[in-house]
Amino acid sequence: MNINCIKNSLLMVLFAFCITSCKKNNTQHFEAISETKNTVDVLSYVDPFIGTGFHGHTYPGPVMPHGMVQLSPDTKLNGWDASSGYHNDDTTIYGFSHTHLSGTGIGDMGDVLLLPFTGTSNEKPVATFSKKNEHAEVGVYSVKFDNYQVKAELAVTERVGMHKYTYSKDAKKRLLFDLGHTLQRTWSNSNIANEIEFVDNKTIRGLKQTTGWANDNKVYFYAEFSSPFQIETVNVDSINTDTSKKIYKATDIYSYLNFESLENESLFVKVGISYVDYDGAKKNLKSELPHWDFNRVQQNAKDVWEKELQRIAVTTNNEETLITFYTALYHSMIAPMIYQDTDGRYRGMDKAIHQAQEGQVNYTVYSLWDTFRALHPLMTIIDEPSAINWANNLLLKYEQGGLLPKWPLVSNYTGTMVGYPAVANIADALTKNLKGIDKELALKAVLTSASYNLDLLKPIKEPRKERLMTLHNKFINEGKHIPSDKIGASVTYGLENAYYDWCIAQIAKQNNNNELATAFEKRALNYKLYFDAETGFMRGKNEDGSWVTPFNPKYSNHENSDYVEGNAWQWTWFVPHDIDGFSRLFKNKEQYIAKLDSLFTTSSIIDGDNASGDITGLIGQYAHGNEPSHHISYLYTYAGQPWKTQELVDQILKEFYTTKPDGIIGNEDCGQMSAWYIMSAMGFYQVAPGDPTYVIGRPLFDTVTIPLTNNKAFTIITKKNSAENKYVQKVTLNGKELKDLFFTHNDIKAGGTLTIEMGNSPQK
Repeated sequence: MNINCIKNSLLMVLFAFCITSCKKNNTQHFEAISETKNTVDVLSYVDPFIGTGFHGHTYPGPVMPHGMVQLSPDTKLNGWDASSGYHNDDTTIYGFSHTHLSGTGIGDMGDVLLLPFTGTSNEKPVATFSKKNEHAEVGVYSVKFDNYQVKAELAVTERVGMHKYTYSKDAKKRLLFDLGHTLQRTWSNSNIANEIEFVDNKTIRGLKQTTGWANDNKVYFYAEFSSPFQIETVNVDSINTDTSKKIYKATDIYSYLNFESLENESLFVKVGISYVDYDGAKKNLKSELPHWDFNRVQQNAKDVWEKELQRIAVTTNNEETLITFYTALYHSMIAPMIYQDTDGRYRGMDKAIHQAQEGQVNYTVYSLWDTFRALHPLMTIIDEPSAINWANNLLLKYEQGGLLPKWPLVSNYTGTMVGYPAVANIADALTKNLKGIDKELALKAVLTSASYNLDLLKPIKEPRKERLMTLHNKFINEGKHIPSDKIGASVTYGLENAYYDWCIAQIAKQNNNNELATAFEKRALNYKLYFDAETGFMRGKNEDGSWVTPFNPKYSNHENSDYVEGNAWQWTWFVPHDIDGFSRLFKNKEQYIAKLDSLFTTSSIIDGDNASGDITGLIGQYAHGNEPSHHISYLYTYAGQPWKTQELVDQILKEFYTTKPDGIIGNEDCGQMSAWYIMSAMGFYQVAPGDPTYVIGRPLFDTVTIPLTNNKAFTIITKKNSAENKYVQKVTLNGKELKDLFFTHNDIKAGGTLTIEMGNSPQK
């Protein structure tokens, strides 16, 4: 990637404008209220290769903000580090497919794969490449193969992928068109049906249907070629068959095409997709990409992304920090993804085809257990219209499917992860007074999630539907602790659901239902049932009330213990809604702080032969690579020792986020890892979504300006900011000194200036 920056100069990226965001043809549009222009090309600070190494699980190919098409190379097909289909260590490419997940810990998709190749071999082609011949930036991906005489370039609209293949003049110009290709085939994903129709010698359409993490995923496509093709081979379920037919149906189909009439010009291919039907794929292509101007497509993507990335403006003389920040902002705007055709049709959670209402956009890929913590709170600040849309979309999924989703993937309930995290998103939106969300419907939906009524699962046609309402709910509804000897993950579910119940209490208050609010506030205190005062840890408890033994707080058994993706050290601190109450479970404040200190200073050894691979980014037993730890460094400020928060946040920002491919310390998780960085680098964090309070940490930037949708802006000015000056000395809000290091969402909405003065010694 080329970073065009002026070194050792103060980069003035101040904006004096506000963004008004609306949806028109499902594309973000912006209206500036000032003629002031950005003096720096923010796009030059985005490196799509960040996160493609280690276990970041991102991909480098082009995508529009929240786009339905994610066109990227597939270099790895199976295993955890193939979750996005790409890993930076690889030097082979199986082809370019049109759908991918960004930073997840489970893989799926990889639909409709194309690979240009040359030569006469009839073996299924795999391209090799050198990293020096690979390039990615916003809206652009290109690679030159080593073993084939081809340069491939990729571009996208929201629902269409565009390919440009430049073959060597004298080479035999061929193309693999592969419907059978899937990611994670040997792990979880398999084909149900492939359908391909050769409409004419420039057009192919078809259907790819798979079962995997998404139990039933239908992807329709419509492909147009700039040059006529000849069909060399059609391989149907591993057998080469007659090439004279127009339509083929099987479970696994791929074809070789050649382009004899193609001479000096490049081959262009446009592939529109739809999750609705054949006509939807064709309409999406015709409406979004009626031309063949490849450069125009790339430039349009850049223009849209530039406006999106201007939602936050920062100044600093540290270029690497700018790259990390704007790449994080880019990653935070990939999911949720649009799941709706240009004509407004979409497949709902009930599997039926629906028509979107005016102003409505349907989305999918909500990694809720991850993103409720920072991604969605971030968007309530910088993109309020989308935050409202997503809250309403979750409620729509409840209405159509019968339950709020945990991790909706296309039109499927996957039931992945813990509890009922959608309530946190909804509670946060309502307590921040975001307009246009049905409070009564919200309360009805969240109460359903917190219930234990298996009859509600009967209409849902999903093999994993029992994950939507687990046995943990039964014990909670009976007022009991979750017994470790009866059901797994008891501590994690006990702690998380206590927080979600607190979120429900906030939603009940929004509905002026004080009786219900009181009942769920009581349920929210159930976290105390798992606290062992003798050891100072949250522990598993048997049905008879005895503690589970033996007990080792460093022990992890992935998905087979009392703790999900972690251990007692990491999970003990998940009480974001009642920090003071939790601290009082210790003998005194000093004991609580000493326990918190020991989290960060104890050995980082994780015990257990099947320890979770998600436990990464360790400081002591604190694990920044996984979401349950993300709020913990800010607990010191609540405990009256904010300098420890500032030291830790400074360390995490600088050591666990870098500009290298391995620069994300754990799974990116659809923007959550990046959102933590964005908020923390700006200088604040929200510990408990549902409580619209922000705690000040350690800002990295000299200035931050956030244009708001109410024609105002919120600015953060950090004085005496330097690597050495990492301690907050004084904070003022609009000229008035704050007595503590907290402010509210209303303070942001009102606009104004937060001024933070830094120093090189702790302010105690």
